[in-house]
Amino acid sequence: MNNFFRTIIAGWGAKKLGGGCLSTIIIFALIYMMLGKCNNGTRAAEPKFKSEKPLVLK
Repeated sequence: MNNFFRTIIAGWGAKKLGGGCLSTIIIFALIYMMLGKCNNGTRAAEPKFKSEKPLVLK
């Protein structure tokens, strides 16, 4: 997820759920970290070892 949209969504959620200053900051950090975990599924599908030589089809 784009960091700009991640920040906007986390800020909106913290504003709605937070009661005071400290709780709003904590909720923002939690939502921001959770939204960052959403994108990890695409990296898991990549192969761990990449071949150095490209495959040549004849």
